Amino acid sequence: MLKYVDYDIVFQEIPDEVTLAVNLSNCPYRCRGCHSPHLQQDIGKELNESALAGLLQSYEKAITCICFMGGDADTGELYRLADFVRKSRGGRIKTAWYSGSDRLPENSKDHFDFVKTGPYIETLGGLNKRTTNQRLYRIEDDNMIDITHRMHSAAHGTAQ
Repeated sequence: MLKYVDYDIVFQEIPDEVTLAVNLSNCPYRCRGCHSPHLQQDIGKELNESALAGLLQSYEKAITCICFMGGDADTGELYRLADFVRKSRGGRIKTAWYSGSDRLPENSKDHFDFVKTGPYIETLGGLNKRTTNQRLYRIEDDNMIDITHRMHSAAHGTAQ
């Protein structure tokens, strides 16, 4: 079971998308310097199809993407919910996943349009730093295209 703590409409998590970012709890990674340590706890409300449908109904006219921030504790349920978004909205809303894992299951590409990989390593910084170990991929035709560089530009206020 996945639980969500909160959500927000964001503009920098996924390039060129207006994204509903849903913060999921029970993160297994415990990254040093984590900006959201409360998400390591098993807290929040259950994220199921009903809850997700409610969020989508409220925000679907304002967003182009939904990003699951976490979910590594139950990838099967995460994939199921991503598929629900795609089917219930006819592919109009893109799906994204911010994972803390270095290695994703191969079938992750089947469920998302974007995937962020890698734990947060304080000395290397997040996606907005050129030194980061994290990677953001756009999934297109079953290929993972590294678009991490787009996050560097966004963080510095320059267009690309």
